[in-house]
Amino acid sequence: MVDIHPLVAPWGRFGLRSFFIDAPEPAIVDTGVTESPEGMRAGLEAIGRRIEDVRWILLTHGHIDHVGGAHALWELTGRKAEVVIHRDDAPMLRSREAHVEEWRSGRGRWLTDPEGEAKEEALLRAAISGEMEPTLALEGGEVLDLGGGVRVAAHSIPGHTAGAIAYVVEGSRDVFVGDAVQAYGAASGFPGYEDADKYRASLEFLRDSVKPERLYLGHPYRRADGSPFPEVLDAADALEAIQGSIDNEARIRAAVLPYLANGLRDTDSPYSPFQSVADELGYTGDPTLEPAPFFTTVNAYVNAYVTQLGTTSGARS
Repeated sequence: MVDIHPLVAPWGRFGLRSFFIDAPEPAIVDTGVTESPEGMRAGLEAIGRRIEDVRWILLTHGHIDHVGGAHALWELTGRKAEVVIHRDDAPMLRSREAHVEEWRSGRGRWLTDPEGEAKEEALLRAAISGEMEPTLALEGGEVLDLGGGVRVAAHSIPGHTAGAIAYVVEGSRDVFVGDAVQAYGAASGFPGYEDADKYRASLEFLRDSVKPERLYLGHPYRRADGSPFPEVLDAADALEAIQGSIDNEARIRAAVLPYLANGLRDTDSPYSPFQSVADELGYTGDPTLEPAPFFTTVNAYVNAYVTQLGTTSGARS
């Protein structure tokens, strides 16, 4: 069995979890933000490895805390590493402005503070160490050869983002999913996904088809009681995290859809126009903090259901 080592990169209220796959052609899964790769260097040196020897940079999806350090890490490898991402999230690797546009069309759609918007956009741009083309853009279904018999299968698991990927080490069923399994949220206490139906379908695929023996999450996501899952989840913890994600999506869906059917109404609440949703779910977090996925997730249901329900009243665009 190949050795896998966590590489933790601090980022705001979240601790990003990157991972080192100690194969003949070593890989790092996810890269943190601009300054993260230098911290990874120290982590690798502590286990007798060198960042210059990394030959694969495997990105689970396109958000800044997962791809922001990719260019800097690629440079530290002497530009020798293959930089891998799903083609649907590749624009997030190519362009800082893609992150700004994604924010504006998602959670930023519901925030009305110009000063906060400018601060958020500056944060997004600064978190990206450099714009670049991926050396390999995946569709899902590919198998990557890391040498010495270590092979990693890539599975498309959209929902958190359009291009979310699970990387599965063949033979051991070590599975890296980034943020595609969120259970009951991390520091924010709320899960984040851009497409609720695809998020749920991908979770069911992970539960029923992939069946991880060990599961590696992108952040310290939490159980229903608020306690964090461990750094590496065994098969039982993995099943709990995946099923908890499915159950929590159903809970959120049940709160949001009836509200959308009754029409959106602005209020003075920071959760406007979704105060009733926050109340029903018992959510009391600050929806303006980054990262705060409340509006991202509610916006997913708006995008999917408002038009068909004919309840566009009150929606901001």
